[in-house]
Amino acid sequence: MTGRLAGKTAFITGAARGIGRAQAVRFAQEGAAIVGVDVCGPIESVRGPSSAPADLDDTARLVEQAGGRIDTAIVDVRDLDALRAAADRGAGHFGGIDIVCTTAGITSRGAGIEMTESTWRTMLDVNLTGVWHTCTAAVPHLISRGAGSIVMVNSIAGLRGLIGVAHYTAAKHGMVGLMRSLAIDLAPHRVRVNSVHPTNVDTPLIQNDAVRSAFRPDLTRPPTKDEFAEAATRMNMLAVPWVDPLDVANASLFLASDEARYITSVSLPVDAGSSQR
Repeated sequence: MTGRLAGKTAFITGAARGIGRAQAVRFAQEGAAIVGVDVCGPIESVRGPSSAPADLDDTARLVEQAGGRIDTAIVDVRDLDALRAAADRGAGHFGGIDIVCTTAGITSRGAGIEMTESTWRTMLDVNLTGVWHTCTAAVPHLISRGAGSIVMVNSIAGLRGLIGVAHYTAAKHGMVGLMRSLAIDLAPHRVRVNSVHPTNVDTPLIQNDAVRSAFRPDLTRPPTKDEFAEAATRMNMLAVPWVDPLDVANASLFLASDEARYITSVSLPVDAGSSQR
């Protein structure tokens, strides 16, 4: 531990697995207390495996093993009142909130003008309105501190168009606009707002039959992980199929830390060059 976040508290959504868990553990290693929330259950239109309460418990155990402190809550980011309650409770427990990571998100597929309205609305409700809800609930605590950092976990879909995920791409582009506008709104309060844009990340969100099959329509069965990797590698400039959650957590750590004290309204790719292809 080098203490880059010593004395600070981070509010992290999607903390039960994947990038959110990696952020929670990495931030704890650097001295932050964690307020971690996750829906811990299925969401309509999502075909991949959902998180569970046991996953959030595992995150708490890993944070504590890293020497950190954590307060957890099962919260759907579509529920603004529940997010406010979790943020207020965490702030009371740890004396405030300094960092917000809007990491909760879903993925699903559908042709742009053929998907159901429910599929469209669920994506926007979670991946865009859920981000706004998170900021609305937690940012007052940053303002009361007189400084802070918001890190929005986005995607290469926030920087370019992708096939078969128009709703996801629209939500992620919308998040860029929200990030840039909040950066202006919150600058007088010394609150910085940035986003990170990974390519595919090695998490349950992509490591499932539904996503793998979308990458290999040439196969009549679910692809193996190696077959998925072959197709996914073609997305990136560097010869890797995906990045690790820790790669995104490390970028988030930089943006959350005082090392980035003059960086705001930036879209930072962690994408192996994918957004330049």
